[in-house]
Amino acid sequence: MDGPSLERMNESAVRTKDTQDGSERKEPHLRVHCINIYVRDQDQSLSFYLDQLGFDLAFDAQLPSGDRWVAVAPPDGSAILALVAPKPESETYKLIGRSTDVVFVTEDVMAKYNQWLKRGVRFQHVPRLRRIKFDHQLHSRKLNPSSSGSSSSSGSGQAPVWGGVFTRFKDIDGNSFALVSFDEFTQALEEERRAVAEKQEAERRTAQELEIAKQVQARLFPQVTPTLQTLEYSGICIQARQVGGDYYDFLDLGQERMGFVIGDIAGKGIAAALLMANLQANLRSQTAIACDQPQRLLLSVNQLFCQNTADAAYASLFFGQYDDRSGHFRYANCGHLSGLLLRKNHSVERLESNCTVLGLFKDWTCTFHEQWILPGDLLALYTDGVTESFSASGEEFGEERLIEALRRHSKMTPQRMLTSIIQEVKEFMPHEQHDDITLIVAKRNMN
Repeated sequence: MDGPSLERMNESAVRTKDTQDGSERKEPHLRVHCINIYVRDQDQSLSFYLDQLGFDLAFDAQLPSGDRWVAVAPPDGSAILALVAPKPESETYKLIGRSTDVVFVTEDVMAKYNQWLKRGVRFQHVPRLRRIKFDHQLHSRKLNPSSSGSSSSSGSGQAPVWGGVFTRFKDIDGNSFALVSFDEFTQALEEERRAVAEKQEAERRTAQELEIAKQVQARLFPQVTPTLQTLEYSGICIQARQVGGDYYDFLDLGQERMGFVIGDIAGKGIAAALLMANLQANLRSQTAIACDQPQRLLLSVNQLFCQNTADAAYASLFFGQYDDRSGHFRYANCGHLSGLLLRKNHSVERLESNCTVLGLFKDWTCTFHEQWILPGDLLALYTDGVTESFSASGEEFGEERLIEALRRHSKMTPQRMLTSIIQEVKEFMPHEQHDDITLIVAKRNMN
């Protein structure tokens, strides 16, 4: 009896079936659990099944009634045999020594026969070939009652499905069991079981690998942030899947300058995560030239991104350089969503795209625009996972809601502001998150 291990036979599980309208219906998990075998002495029978047949002990427990529950299982099976010792005066006592109608299946009957024979197991005859005709059409109608019952001839559905080498053996109480080899039917079931097991194992490995990838990618986001005297800032990325393609970073450029980076890789999942890691590595490896030559930095990053990725791979990117001494802010918006600069007087300036995305063109140029972040001003950079989150009615969260949220929470620290805004986005979006949500908030001190 091949099947899942004993440790998993009591798991609560569900499977799905397609209904007539195409939807899925969950059904409770169901499998054969226990078959009663009536014996005279549980200890003697237990010794037979464990020592001579090589079965595993499944249970040996004392029930509240005072009776003992002993059960064994074949090493490759999920169903168990309960060794029940009825009272001599009971009706069930008469069932000892009967034909149990239990069939054990193995891929090599002769090998199992010879093994058990050496251990003293009593067989009724040597293994021999058996064939039984089976009506395919009747079986098909039982499995699918809606199928047509008509056939061209009464014999067309007959085929030798059950068959193969078989024998019978008895335990020490005379209970009789069948031992058979795989036939066409059981072979098909075994192949299906193995396919399911392989699929489950593949899914388990995939989930494990994704979890490892998630942990690795989490380390790519800023672990230590540079300290600034005039600016408080914070960033967050909430991925829709285990891994994603959104990226943000805070780069120490030296000379009291810091780089703000936010990007969005085209695509999702593992592929986007790999491109994100590539982009991050390119940026961080080039920071030595960023302070005085930010344009050269982005030109180099674009060239490396083109060389190391597929032709269709690209990323939008916002790169901003902040001078902690003066509040001067230089930026290049490479096909990304407009940054938002909320002034102290509540006006809004959009830091719009001024060059194309990274990765598509080897012959690529970019320009930097300049701004001043004044005391009391607020800078927000974000990806489309924020503004393109949808409500139940299909309405977008949108830029205006983001601006209003920033204004409402402008008195908070950047970290608390991020928490509050993300909460608003999630409440606006009652269904499952479908895109990465990334947001940076920076706030210029009043002094």
